[in-house]
This record gives sequence, structure tokens and C-alpha cells, in this order.
Amino acid sequence: MAEHNQLGEHGEALACTHLEELGYRILERNWRYDRAEIDIIAEKEGLLVVVEVKTRNTEFFGRPAEFVSERKQELLMKAAEAYLESEGLQSEVRFDIVGIVIDPAWPDRPGIRHIPGAFSAFG
Repeated sequence: MAEHNQLGEHGEALACTHLEELGYRILERNWRYDRAEIDIIAEKEGLLVVVEVKTRNTEFFGRPAEFVSERKQELLMKAAEAYLESEGLQSEVRFDIVGIVIDPAWPDRPGIRHIPGAFSAFG
């Protein structure tokens, strides 16, 4: 497996742990629809939360959350709609981003930045 894939999987696992510690219930990981993949689908207090995880080993080029493009947001919104339909759910959806930095010099001290409501389906 490529190193960047391992980094991404490790970041997603850290994000799940972080969310669970905050009381989220993880429903799905790596849920796919068409050309989109939702990293984490979670639930908290009746709210469906779609989480995009961005993991990097440095912030030299910017914070990880800054790399969620408008196109990626659109794909996530379409995928969330498909998920609701496939599960027969009628729920409010929030889109979060969890940015993780795992510095190779300090691998046991990842920086985790959770941005609830990072973007909206309504602009």
C-alpha cells in the first residue's frame, strides 16, 4: 500500500476515535456513491454528520482542511443525499472536516482540528 494511503487510513482511524470520544456514533466508513466517497458518516443527537478527513504530515503548504475543494464539497453533498435515500432516512445533515497533521518527528502527537459545520449544502 502506498505511503499516502497508509497516512490517510491512519488519519481516518484517529478521526473516528476523536469523534467517538466526543459522543458521536460511527455509522459508516468509506461509504461510496458514484465518484464520491464519504470518509465517515456519524450520528450525534439525531443529527447525521458527514465527515471529510484530511491527513497531512506537515502544514507547510496549508492546513489540511484547506484542501477540501468546492468540487469535493459538491460530491459529498450528493453522496449524503444518496445515503439518506438508501437508508430511508429523513435527517438534517451537517458537513464537518477533521484535519489531522502527523509530523514524522512526533508520530505519537497528532494535531487534530475538528471543524463542525465546515460547509453547508445551502451555501
